[in-house]
Amino acid sequence: MEVILKEDVDKLGSRGDVVKVADGYGRNYLLPRKLAIEATKNNRAVIEQMKAASVRRSARDKADAEALSTQFNNLTLSFQRRSGEHDQLFGSVTSSDLAAEMEKKGFNVDRRKIQLHESLKSLGEFTVPVRLHREVTAHVRVVIEKEATEEEQ
Repeated sequence: MEVILKEDVDKLGSRGDVVKVADGYGRNYLLPRKLAIEATKNNRAVIEQMKAASVRRSARDKADAEALSTQFNNLTLSFQRRSGEHDQLFGSVTSSDLAAEMEKKGFNVDRRKIQLHESLKSLGEFTVPVRLHREVTAHVRVVIEKEATEEEQ
């Protein structure tokens, strides 16, 4: 079965590509989720218009991502967490925590765009990549400090 992708699909193709897929994958996954349309003669004409719009949208999105990336260069996210021996945290700092802190500072970033492979589980300073666009990745500085306990005060 040949389909035309309406959205980017991992390991298959990007928007506007005509790809050959298994009948079941196309019928049961791609078409019901509106990720693709069948590659008929009429739909192929429509896809040319979609490609032109996609190029314009992608250029605009990339420009917005680059502007946001320059703002992230001097952004520092600070967290104070309880920690035990050897500066290990009780708990961790996750991508959801980073997204919430960014939102407090006025940046609306989806937590899935934060490329944190493993939660941060120790005190210190870290650099975390944030993928804003397919071609634009910004780096945010994260500082995790020890929380002052009642015994130390």
